[in-house]
Amino acid sequence: MSEVKLAAETRTEFGKGAARRIRREAKVPAVVYGHGADPVHITLPGHELHLALRTSNVLLALDIDGKKHLAIPKAVQRDAIKGFLEHVDLLLVRQGEKVNVDIYVHTEGELAPGGNLLEHVLNALPVEAEATHIPESVTVSIAGLEAGATILAKDIPLPAGTTLNVEDDVVVLQVLAAQAEEAAETTEGDADAAAEA
Repeated sequence: MSEVKLAAETRTEFGKGAARRIRREAKVPAVVYGHGADPVHITLPGHELHLALRTSNVLLALDIDGKKHLAIPKAVQRDAIKGFLEHVDLLLVRQGEKVNVDIYVHTEGELAPGGNLLEHVLNALPVEAEATHIPESVTVSIAGLEAGATILAKDIPLPAGTTLNVEDDVVVLQVLAAQAEEAAETTEGDADAAAEA
């Protein structure tokens, strides 16, 4: 897992006006909390943070007033239209500490022929992992799966040191039969029969 170093500045101004001023300076307001400490309000460099958050569950090495802290993103607020970062909540972590996170589920391979559909019941899998070794994602093969097939949480291979944080029998992926075309053909057939009558 990648670690990104960011220089943070503590802030004492709060509210919408202060946040707008921070964003005009190409920075992002954020709050850091965890380990029973009082939340610390900071600003982070906008461009560097934007690049860092492209990596799922990125580990941030923060320099706050000359002190080093490790943190992971817990909540990211973006502008609904323009997509720029508005605010970020960060959780303090320590080396060796276990944290609960969601990791994305990627698939590889092709379903069995027949036009069936793959449904992602869960796009991300809740897991517990060491804070400094959070996997970015997991990959599962769907090669040759037919309609009715399901992949449960327990079927997904996890990296060493990572455990499920959800019931084993939760459905993550399932293959649905391609019924849309059959339904359309049936409707057309019914319409033809009605026209002939």
